[in-house]
Amino acid sequence: MLRIAIQTKGRLNEQSLGLLREIGIDVDDAKRKFLSKAANFPVELLYLRDDDIPQVVENGTASLGIVGMNEVAERGCDVEVVTKLGFGGCRISLAIPKADEYNGVEYFQGKRIATSYPAILSKFLKEHGVEAKLEVITGSVEIAPAAGIADAIFDIVSSGGTLVSNGLKEVERVFESEAVLIANRNLSPEEREVLDELLFRIESERVSRGKKYLLMNIPTESLDEAVKILPAMRSPTVMPLAAEGWCSLHSVVDSADLWEKVRQLKAIGAEGILVLTLDKIIP
Repeated sequence: MLRIAIQTKGRLNEQSLGLLREIGIDVDDAKRKFLSKAANFPVELLYLRDDDIPQVVENGTASLGIVGMNEVAERGCDVEVVTKLGFGGCRISLAIPKADEYNGVEYFQGKRIATSYPAILSKFLKEHGVEAKLEVITGSVEIAPAAGIADAIFDIVSSGGTLVSNGLKEVERVFESEAVLIANRNLSPEEREVLDELLFRIESERVSRGKKYLLMNIPTESLDEAVKILPAMRSPTVMPLAAEGWCSLHSVVDSADLWEKVRQLKAIGAEGILVLTLDKIIP
């Protein structure tokens, strides 16, 4: 059985549990439980603070972990980053009082910078030849300039609204992060087998994300042009209709391209276009 460490609460907890449900793993997410087992897959979940997850995966207490790449980079633990998961996106940025003029990274020379990510920040400053004093704070970093604790901050940014409400402006995007699946480097063959099945399911869910299934009737004479519009994953499915000179065309498209594809297809005679939501695509 694989033990997967996930965040105890918050957005990443909800998204991690959501992913597991999407790939058919039934987990008991009772909030007060420290450990919970899946009813239909050989995994159990260990609920932890996000900054503890890389360490427990490194030492083997958990075989796998779902955590932000920012925490992996900050903790410097020796774990395998198995795959990106496509959610939990954020960035860690430098921000300064909005009234200050900013002309480049040299601004931070000799400044005090409040942060919960001293390792990532130290590396960035060293690469740019900047010496600054780091004030390590575990929470509410954004209030540090107003409180006189620091001259600037280095913290997670999602929408930027928190910075604005605290009189700050983002000036340097230093680290882009998203949720990743990490693994202990010494998994047994049996654990690797379970991990492979888990990855197969995750990939199936990821491939189907943002896709739509199209079905339509189209004149046979327009078929070659339609295939150029809809290359599909390999090629579209084409079936003859009872009505002479017509066929049925099935294909998969990206949601972002849907309406432009529909416009092009209607222009060459497509009719009765059905747009369906995909559940899974098995690669």
